[in-house]
Amino acid sequence: MRKNSIKNTRINEKVQRELSYIIWGEIKDPRIALMTSITNVGVAPDLKTCKVYISVLGNDKAKTDTIAGLWSAESYIRRMLAKNLNLRNTPKLFFVLDESIEYGVNMSKLIDIVREKEKGEEDVSSC
Repeated sequence: MRKNSIKNTRINEKVQRELSYIIWGEIKDPRIALMTSITNVGVAPDLKTCKVYISVLGNDKAKTDTIAGLWSAESYIRRMLAKNLNLRNTPKLFFVLDESIEYGVNMSKLIDIVREKEKGEEDVSSC
């Protein structure tokens, strides 16, 4: 797997920052959940495409509604991105649901449950 160049890393950071501002401040679509965050952005080296990884805190309906709302506003988001960033090409945006944060929270809960069970077994065996 090819590592990103310094230029591409800077572009990814700028695009992520600008997209988060656009989603929070500019889009008025009620389908987009309030607890929506951009976890990662991957702009292709030729600046033609961009994968935007979205994390949504909520149930499955909120996740699907948020992705649908972002897809419907993709042309507006892209226009605002072109206006605010000085790039040679404005990339086509592809929104991908990122569930890694939710997975991490669930794993943390499971680890806490196992620790509590082990602590309970130690207390019983010491008696």
